[in-house]
Amino acid sequence: MTTHPSRPHRPARRAAVATALAVAVAVGLGVSTQVSAQASVPAPARTATAAPQPVTGTQGQPLTRVADFYGAYIDAKGDYTDPDATLAKALRAHYLTPDFATRLAAWENANGADGVLRAQNVPTRWTVTDNGAVGMGHEVVVTLTFGSGTTAHTTKLFVLLERYNRVVDIQTTSSR
Repeated sequence: MTTHPSRPHRPARRAAVATALAVAVAVGLGVSTQVSAQASVPAPARTATAAPQPVTGTQGQPLTRVADFYGAYIDAKGDYTDPDATLAKALRAHYLTPDFATRLAAWENANGADGVLRAQNVPTRWTVTDNGAVGMGHEVVVTLTFGSGTTAHTTKLFVLLERYNRVVDIQTTSSR
């Protein structure tokens, strides 16, 4: 291919004109330029992902109350780069009865562990299950999973709530 001396060969300009033409055609057809630009790029390989899992709750329900407490408490304690001791303390004040908070502090001093988690570290997963009415209160089972893979182990805690939905006890055996 020869070029005219007064009109030098400009491949960059041709590419710009071709892109502008493609955009004009795409806009004319009602296709966004973003879609047309993405169409020329191969799509990344899709990886299998688990379906989203819903989390629901009901105000005033013991199960929801314990799930809210443990979720927030584990989040506050589990941020290894910046654990929020102030939040953990505030959650205890909000969810635990004053009498139980005093007994829990004594248990922690005697055992050298976090009384809410009954452990020195923070779980990687947890589940909360309703265990029904116990006297004038309600019992909820919290299953904490520590570690992962072959080293994972679980601990079951039985959380007893008073009729006003404040935690009055956490045990490793059921009150039922």
